[in-house]
Amino acid sequence: MIEIETKKIKNCEISVPGSKSYTHRILIASALSDGICSINNALKSEDTLITINALQQMGIKIEADGNRFIIHGANGDFKHTKEPVYLGNSGTSMRLLTAIASLGKGRFVFTGTKRMKERPIQDLLDALIQMGSSAHSVNNNGYPPVAIKGGDLKGGKITINCETSSQYLSAILLTAPFTKPFFKQGLEINVIKGPVSRPYIDMTVDVMENFGIEIIRDKYNYFKVQQGQKYRAGSYLVEPDCSQAGYFWGVAAITGACIKVKGITKDSHQGDVHFTGLLEKMGCKVLYEKDGISVTGGSLSGIEADMADMPDMVPTLAVISAFAKGITVIKNVKHLKAKESDRLTSVTNELSKMGIETKLTDTGLAIKGGMPHGAEISTYKDHRIAMSFAIAGLKVPGIFIKDEKCVEKSFPNFWKVFSGLHK
Repeated sequence: MIEIETKKIKNCEISVPGSKSYTHRILIASALSDGICSINNALKSEDTLITINALQQMGIKIEADGNRFIIHGANGDFKHTKEPVYLGNSGTSMRLLTAIASLGKGRFVFTGTKRMKERPIQDLLDALIQMGSSAHSVNNNGYPPVAIKGGDLKGGKITINCETSSQYLSAILLTAPFTKPFFKQGLEINVIKGPVSRPYIDMTVDVMENFGIEIIRDKYNYFKVQQGQKYRAGSYLVEPDCSQAGYFWGVAAITGACIKVKGITKDSHQGDVHFTGLLEKMGCKVLYEKDGISVTGGSLSGIEADMADMPDMVPTLAVISAFAKGITVIKNVKHLKAKESDRLTSVTNELSKMGIETKLTDTGLAIKGGMPHGAEISTYKDHRIAMSFAIAGLKVPGIFIKDEKCVEKSFPNFWKVFSGLHK
């Protein structure tokens, strides 16, 4: 447990690591490629190392040099693993790897933490079954562990339910170029519910297109990928993570400082880049530049925010809202109950400890700004809870963060960067 120092924050420029979501996707696309790929500015964290270790178990050769990885693509030829592949609590790893394992040889079993075994995956398994895969929940309950028997995936038309996670669709899209001909129509995907977190689908499409895969789409309702296309080997750069940038923009919002996060532009496909627009509505000043985005805090007022496409920013917005005048309503994030923790309940519990009135709604939260006080913050082994509530400690004395090492899931040097804001 650590205590957050309450000190004046200077105006500054900072750098955050490469995007976790892009790193996962580029690692997997590289493993699916037809040659050797170089990934630069990759995020090296607990979650991405889980994906790397799993790919290595599946026969992919990977070399690391700092934040640069060399991936020897196997063109979808994954080797059978005798032992179950452990994926911790990395939901992205579980969903994306479950799909691509269907391309491999033999049987694959993916398992994880106790919390992972409470996170749904049946809608993805249903989609894979439609493609001819032998994929099922080991305990027949719709949750991990999952077992997949690799083999030929067929093209044709499938439907998928993405009201719980956009990662189901991303997983299917990544496998699509390897499907076998079915009346020469490729794989056609109709999304029957959702999708939530739509920008993450754009990120998947962005990665696939950068690797040379052509995708036909109708918004978020229909996708078509012709089989026989190959992921093109090459050198790829991971852009900075907008989710991680959000914590520092949040610091600016509540302290009045000006903080610029370098290397991020408003043209990013990451949905969380639009978090700056919400801060602007709350009373901050935002400056978009070629080499980064800066936020300067101001007098904050509550807003109404549809966060369906920015779910990872909900804890951050909730903490900032504790310092705003009036009520902030966060909508359309029911799917946050299935994250690393039940984030809606986690946020409500911890804000209440700080004396902030918070109401759980059917699909989100309502937070009444006030005068937060110190508290010991439980993190529920959830990196985003730890980093979001750390923000409050810069303004309010007596904030302690329990299990602070949980940030290693996505931002291993968070506390070093965070402490540097004082200097």
